[in-house]
Amino acid sequence: MVLVLVGVLLLLMALEFPVAFAMTGASAVYILLQGGIPLVVMAQRVTVGVDSFVLLAIPFFFLAGELMNQGGITKRLIDLAQALVGGIRGGLGHVTVVTNMIMAGMSGSAVADATGTGAVLIPAMERAVSVGRLFLGGVIPGVLMGLFMMGAVYVVARRRGYRAEGWLTLSGALRNIWRAIPVMLFPVIILGGIFSGIVTPTEAAVIAVVYAAILAILVYRELSLRKLVDVLTTVAGNTAKITFIIASASLYGWLLAREGVPQLFTGFFLSISREPWVILLMVNMLLLVLGSLMETTAILVILTPVLMDLITKVGIDPVHFGVVLTLNLMIGLLTPPVGMVLYVMVSLAKVSVTEFTRECAIFMLALLVVLALITYVPGLVTFLPRIVMGR
Repeated sequence: MVLVLVGVLLLLMALEFPVAFAMTGASAVYILLQGGIPLVVMAQRVTVGVDSFVLLAIPFFFLAGELMNQGGITKRLIDLAQALVGGIRGGLGHVTVVTNMIMAGMSGSAVADATGTGAVLIPAMERAVSVGRLFLGGVIPGVLMGLFMMGAVYVVARRRGYRAEGWLTLSGALRNIWRAIPVMLFPVIILGGIFSGIVTPTEAAVIAVVYAAILAILVYRELSLRKLVDVLTTVAGNTAKITFIIASASLYGWLLAREGVPQLFTGFFLSISREPWVILLMVNMLLLVLGSLMETTAILVILTPVLMDLITKVGIDPVHFGVVLTLNLMIGLLTPPVGMVLYVMVSLAKVSVTEFTRECAIFMLALLVVLALITYVPGLVTFLPRIVMGR
């Protein structure tokens, strides 16, 4: 019956069904053929999959990200990045990298992917590791990604003869920095609250929304009623999509567990090797392939419990693995044929997928180098959690 469960899913995905519909359809076919499972179980498992306080963070972080975009907050971040790195050759590319590094510490939004990532990954791992450790574990890898991406920008700029745009005047730079100070309090409030244990990720998401609304409405005064309606419409659509995927993946994952797939999966990997570095290599390869073929949230819901069982048996640090898992799936967001960020950027830039993928190659290489570093130098992930929160 495992073949039915997996085969129907692959068939529906090949027919270009959305992944949530494909998983629901595969689950329904399995239950009907199995015969011993009441159909009401489908509704029960779907409800259980989304009945989580942690998942409330999803709409709130979506909302915080949209308020930042529509309320002038992102624009202040771009001005700040321009003051910091705009004079380097390939300046606009560096500004883009730095802006997104800062944004990642505020809303975690790559199509708000880290929202979905955190909300799904954390419940699966919370018994093994604290949320604060996971967030701290991602700091150094995040900085490394930014530095490597800036290096890639510089290489492209030199190769193509792009000129440096020139540094801002001292007064202009100070003005941009001053205007961005309220924005820079964002990560202090949000991440500081999580790291210290004062607030949960869900509560931090609510604080993010409130603070973003204050900045957008009262400080920068750029959020009109029309923009607010657009923001709420976008957030509602994105939240519904992610919630549907989580619900269907929860049902599908439960059926896989019922068939003993996690144990089969773990046994297969361990039959090849029990060396942690070999296991990590195989897991990376699996996640990179799946990340290019399936929606990230679905992979997290289905595979995280399975992989946690595997990495626990070979002695891999759960914090280390959580960050490696997240980076793998983030790379999948840029990889055809399913990468969500890929298609968002293709639409915005009005270029073909082929052209975008070709231009993106050097940046993908930079991300893969960082992935290799954090995979085989676990101290890059575990150092800050150990220093700040102890063993």
